[in-house]
Amino acid sequence: MGAAQRILVVRVGAMGDVLHALPAVAALRELRPEWEIGWAIEPRWSALLAAESGSGLGLRGVEPRGAGMPMVDGWFGVETREWKRLGVSRATVDNIRGLRRELRRERFHVAVDMQGLVRSAVVGWMAGAGRLVGRAEPREGMAKILYGDRVAVKTVHVVEQGCELLGAAVGLELVPGRVALPVDAVAESWCDGLGLGERRLVLLAPTAGWGAKAWPADRYGRVAAELGRAGFEVLVNAVPGGDAVADAVVRASEGAAAVVACSVGEMVALVRRAALVVAGDSGPLHLAAVLERPVVGIYGPTDPARTGPYGVGTAFAGQVLRDASSVTSHTRVTQVEAGMLRIGVEDVVGAALEVLQA
Repeated sequence: MGAAQRILVVRVGAMGDVLHALPAVAALRELRPEWEIGWAIEPRWSALLAAESGSGLGLRGVEPRGAGMPMVDGWFGVETREWKRLGVSRATVDNIRGLRRELRRERFHVAVDMQGLVRSAVVGWMAGAGRLVGRAEPREGMAKILYGDRVAVKTVHVVEQGCELLGAAVGLELVPGRVALPVDAVAESWCDGLGLGERRLVLLAPTAGWGAKAWPADRYGRVAAELGRAGFEVLVNAVPGGDAVADAVVRASEGAAAVVACSVGEMVALVRRAALVVAGDSGPLHLAAVLERPVVGIYGPTDPARTGPYGVGTAFAGQVLRDASSVTSHTRVTQVEAGMLRIGVEDVVGAALEVLQA
């Protein structure tokens, strides 16, 4: 690929998945700053990309754009939540057709499905790129039917797998690059207005993608109580509009914790200020990893060798807790995984204090 290329990355969501794909894109941008990179993503996660919405990216020639350039030149909204809400309707069909037109207008040379789902493969196919590349063994097997090129990945961690996949698609050897997330002035101002004071901030993020990997809320609350007694400011991340799990954590915290509901951009600003993030295998944990903030990860059914906070023990301080009895499974059940329940409050508090005192 000698000439400047237009590359479409398809990673629709969720937060953790987008964050896991970013180091590969950062590596590509570093090696080929003159290439045009678009991203197909659910709009609510677009604040992670520091790019403008819409078509007309405009290939910018072959001259490097210098330090501080955005990793992505533009994003394309994949409105999966709206499609699900509206069902099979004229509005849904019109939205999908509009996305297809927008993507095809860009004439991408390569589209890379970094999600591995049928829906992401369909989005990549809709782009009409010269090549559609995906994993040889995607998360949903039917997705590979649409791929023109299939890449067999050999590494274990999903961040490194992303580099293998994207690198093979564009003919480059990619090593995970350092991610520069956008700085939103409005979100930074919001965060400054929280009045956090001089106490060091610990952010608890108790929710997870499914119940099996969600450590109990009452235990998070008891962790908050202990950290509050140790002199730390404790906030609990909550979904805007009401969050029963976050409220339960606060009730169990003996007054030590408070709820903070924030947008994606506001969460980025808040995590930048955190002395520690305590969470399961979830978006906020991986956000802290990208921002190189200290973490304590609480794992159960998912294997930290594959989806652990990338870089723990190297670029930043952190610990990952997982009981030896935990069984790896991605089955989306509601009951907490048995091994995860063997991780006690004292284990998490001890790890947190050790990281905070390092």
